Amino acid sequence: MTQTRLHITTGREAANRIFAALETAFEEDGWPIAVIEVDEDRDIHEVSLYADGEVEDIARRMAEVVAEAGHKGPLGREVLPDVDWVAKSLEGLKPVEAGRFIVHGGHDREDVRPGQIAIEIEAGLAFGTGHHGTTAGCLEMIEKVVTTETPVNALDLGTGSAVLAIAVAKLAPIPVLATDIDPVATDVAAANVRLNGVEAHVETATAEGFDDPIFAARGPFALIVANILAQPLILLAPEMAAHLAANGSLVLSGILDRQHDAVLEAYVAAGFRHIETFHREGWVTIHLKN
Repeated sequence: MTQTRLHITTGREAANRIFAALETAFEEDGWPIAVIEVDEDRDIHEVSLYADGEVEDIARRMAEVVAEAGHKGPLGREVLPDVDWVAKSLEGLKPVEAGRFIVHGGHDREDVRPGQIAIEIEAGLAFGTGHHGTTAGCLEMIEKVVTTETPVNALDLGTGSAVLAIAVAKLAPIPVLATDIDPVATDVAAANVRLNGVEAHVETATAEGFDDPIFAARGPFALIVANILAQPLILLAPEMAAHLAANGSLVLSGILDRQHDAVLEAYVAAGFRHIETFHREGWVTIHLKN
């Protein structure tokens, strides 16, 4: 089937904002979305969406999302040959450093320096790999919380590529449950867990909500990490409180700067106290305790 790449070119900050908006808008569609750095010195970044078959309606929707995110100008359109262009484009992503962590593809293993904690993600599976302010902020916050509090178990809720679960397991040999509502994401998470050699500590599972029995069986959790979206996080506040162990830590992200206060208000109402907030590229990562 014919595949078409719809794309726009802009600066880094705008590209990250548009990428996040497209992820949210097309979450149910499953079309691959990528952002790559074209020219660092000139601050040129490209955001692409890859779709199969007829794309007129998809192009219209994408144009609306891009315009709402503040970008002016038409979408580029390119009909692609039968090549895995998603993986190929993601190969251009440079390793990302966050605290002691470095998130990289297999082609950049040589870039890992002594003392760094490497997390390898295959290019074709690289959603949620650290090339986003939310994931990078989470990695920095996880390093701080795990090294100072030494939790006995952890939950990565909405794990995606399992980057955060892998990070916890590489910092401390504790049981980590990594769940997602999407079985495809769970398969990706499991593959990345094996790739990084932490399968003895990280269990992956598809679970649509906290009523899934796996949470009661593995919890309560000394650390919960959730890098999803602000509105679901707000709705989950009471259930987060119910599944966090006494004196546990909660790390939340996927939250825009302007959404920070609303999320924090919901969690304070649920009995949490605010410890710290990291700001990264227009996104926030919030550390809370019960």
